[in-house]
Amino acid sequence: MIIKNVSLETVCGITSKLPETDKPEIAFAGKSNVGKSSLINGLMNRKALARTSSSPGKTQTINFYNINDQMYLVDLPGYGYAKVSKSEQEKWGKMIERYLHGSKQLKAVFLLIDIRHDPSANDRMMYDWINHQGFQPIIIATKLDKIKRSQLQKQVKLIRTGLGMPAQAPVLPYSALTKQGREEIWEYMEQFINEE
Repeated sequence: MIIKNVSLETVCGITSKLPETDKPEIAFAGKSNVGKSSLINGLMNRKALARTSSSPGKTQTINFYNINDQMYLVDLPGYGYAKVSKSEQEKWGKMIERYLHGSKQLKAVFLLIDIRHDPSANDRMMYDWINHQGFQPIIIATKLDKIKRSQLQKQVKLIRTGLGMPAQAPVLPYSALTKQGREEIWEYMEQFINEE
């Protein structure tokens, strides 16, 4: 997709009412330090659209990015590492659940997993939970540039096994540094948008 314009249109906090949009929505979920903001900036060809931070847990809201007036990319709060209280994390969880449950336009959920590590208990819980909400999560394995090329298949297999994925389900390796994997992710996103 050629990105002509992109804007952060709606920001929903814990108490906000979720917007009812009229365009397909594609959501991105992932642990607090998995590189979600970097991925979103990479997909949009923007440097600082989504705020990146060295302290995890920056995204504490659900952010709706309007792309070309054709679709919404929805950035969900990071889970896991953020130095916030349990009760705060539970509120974020409820907010994500409300969104996954309530959005009429949600077409797909991409789940980001750090390619260097086995999926964590939080990752597995999120994966199962997205499935439970009726979506087959599409896995993006981030931080591809942090491993040797020879390790790629082994790490992808660890993610597949760790999450208990079906054999045909995609794992899309991505590097924020080189943008490797960007086109593949867009191809998947466009399939869902074009289903309209």
